[in-house]
Amino acid sequence: MSHLSHLTIGAVLVAGSLAAHAANLGFLNDTPISYMKQRDIDSLRSAAFSVLDKKPDGESATWNNEGTGNGVKIDAQLTPVDTAKDGANTCRTVRVVLNAKGQSVNLGPRFCRQGNSGRWILQKKN
Repeated sequence: MSHLSHLTIGAVLVAGSLAAHAANLGFLNDTPISYMKQRDIDSLRSAAFSVLDKKPDGESATWNNEGTGNGVKIDAQLTPVDTAKDGANTCRTVRVVLNAKGQSVNLGPRFCRQGNSGRWILQKKN
């Protein structure tokens, strides 16, 4: 998988916390995303791509940041949904429920790829 493709989930996860800071939405500072370090993001991104590649719609996988070196315990449930095929393209949404320090955040990025082994590309919302 390309480096660009691997950066997409990390960008989605970090964007929430950066936007909150820029908009002075301090209440978002204690969301799970704000506790994530780069190694957590990389590990979660890998888990998300694995779910997109291997899990049928509705079947969840769990992730945690054990072994990333972060002292804050973070976990997530990842569930692919809404798979749609259009010719050679496949698109899927991955529902991510991210938890840390008693807080939870729900994400639902949509990814598409061409063919069965192409790289997943984050789809921008209009």
